[in-house]
Amino acid sequence: MRARAGQPPHTTRPTLRGSFGMCASTHWLASATAQSVLERGGNAFDAATAGAFVLHVAEPHLNGPGGDLVAVLATAAGTSPLVLAGQGHAPRGATIAHFRAEGLDHVPGAGALAAAVPGAVDSWLWLLAEFGTWELTDVLAYAIHYAERGVPVVPQLARVLATVEDLFREHWPTSYALWMPGGRAPRPHATLINPVYARTLRRLSTSGAGETRIARIESARRAWRTGFVATAVARFAATPHRHSSGTDHAGVITAADFTDFSPSVEPAITAQFRGTTVAKAGLWSQGPVLLQALTMLDPFDDAQIDPSTAAGIHTISEALKLAMADREAFYGHRDPVEAQDVVRRLLSPRYSEERAGLIGPVASTAFRPGDIGVTPYSPPLVTGQPADRAEGVGEPTVQQTGDTRGDTCHIDVVDRWGNIISATPSGGWLQSSPAVPELGFALGTRLQMTWLDPAAPSCLAPGRRPRTTLSPTLLLRHGRPVAALGTPGGDQQDQWQLIYLVRTLALGFEPQEAIDAPTFHTTAVPSSFWPRTWTPGGLVIEGRTDGAVIDELRRRGHDVTVSGPWSQGRLSTVTRDPDTGALQAAANPRGAQGYAAGR
Repeated sequence: MRARAGQPPHTTRPTLRGSFGMCASTHWLASATAQSVLERGGNAFDAATAGAFVLHVAEPHLNGPGGDLVAVLATAAGTSPLVLAGQGHAPRGATIAHFRAEGLDHVPGAGALAAAVPGAVDSWLWLLAEFGTWELTDVLAYAIHYAERGVPVVPQLARVLATVEDLFREHWPTSYALWMPGGRAPRPHATLINPVYARTLRRLSTSGAGETRIARIESARRAWRTGFVATAVARFAATPHRHSSGTDHAGVITAADFTDFSPSVEPAITAQFRGTTVAKAGLWSQGPVLLQALTMLDPFDDAQIDPSTAAGIHTISEALKLAMADREAFYGHRDPVEAQDVVRRLLSPRYSEERAGLIGPVASTAFRPGDIGVTPYSPPLVTGQPADRAEGVGEPTVQQTGDTRGDTCHIDVVDRWGNIISATPSGGWLQSSPAVPELGFALGTRLQMTWLDPAAPSCLAPGRRPRTTLSPTLLLRHGRPVAALGTPGGDQQDQWQLIYLVRTLALGFEPQEAIDAPTFHTTAVPSSFWPRTWTPGGLVIEGRTDGAVIDELRRRGHDVTVSGPWSQGRLSTVTRDPDTGALQAAANPRGAQGYAAGR
């Protein structure tokens, strides 16, 4: 990933370089925590786990213990890239019939009825036991410290809390007590504590009885899955409360549902772009979108896909529309053999060539899934602009203006031995459902991504994972990992990563330069989140983009919205040269939260 010959770098900060260890995340406290673990002898998996628990405290509006995660990792021992599926499934009582009986025609965006079984905490503990080296008490000490001593309220968190203050006061009193103890939403840069969650973590860390490190972690996992956590969640969720539908419902999650969940590891699916292997999660995520788009774009000349030009933005956006249409038509929970077959068809050279051939000189405004010999699903297409955040409208993601009202978190870590991980935790936002008073966190609402239509590949069904937008990435060359990257952003995650990969792998940008460059995304796809609207021809682009480029895009038929100059993407990355051991890291400056650390 060399700088372009003869071109000066255009960055807000340097790409970090070193040989000991590198971390990058969406919050400086998580990055600092992860680097501290590396400095004290921990490996990348110890560091990522510690950083992730700190993200629960530092960015509670973007993720929480009641949420989920997806990670892609590889070990220094040379394992093929693995996907850690920390996405919980639908509870036993989450049936289409039940939701219909509740008078609902969709899964609400907020409220415990939309809760999948929490997968994040159990998955991080599994990762620590399987690939880490540290004791659980040492890993959790960082998050406990910040929960007890407090974290600074970033402006974005203050805005979210101010927006939901009335909802909390009127309908979610446990959330009001937890997040507004002074009777009002905290202001930017105030100190926010969560002593209840600190107590939960202490109970988990001290419940780890056993003669070995792994036995102690497994004991803590049992306390989460079959002990006080599962019991408290089930008891509290059963109380009817206000949902984003404007009606009151009880959740259906039970303590037994916790025992049904177990983290799973599966092989990553891959595709090639400019000689680099890109590894992603499978059809139950949106990861194949990135692979489909890259496969379509690989035959194009560099100049045709340059994201600084109107032609490049047009070509990339059109490829993304095609891939995202296939996502709606074919992605979701499938039998593993069936899923493998669908992925093979979607990534076949012939199909990719056919899809690329649909990219014309003018912006498409049609919804165009392809023909892979599998019956496609046609979702209802609702044209419109997503509303500003009301009572828990969908995932707190990106508005049409490009302004980020929150979404998700991300962390990347690589150590000196070559262990590497890219992880995207999400869900369980403080605004997703009422806080469980004994535990200090809320449940996630990932079931909102399912359809109440049994014909949909991502339909609601007990025991099934909802299709998730969480989409971390691992890059390999000659079978050896060279980079981990990812970003929050809901439906935009793979869009922003695609632009980053074009800039670094095709155009030779440095990591920080590629992150800092103006970016964009298409909204010509049905949103994964309620109210599921889309904007045919929609394109949101940062205001730093050249005006002549924007004018040309409009002439090509794109419905362009110009967002703030630094409004899109929260991407971070770490890299490693497997031949020399040289390390790099870079993080997003937008929002003044993301940082890289390393040496």
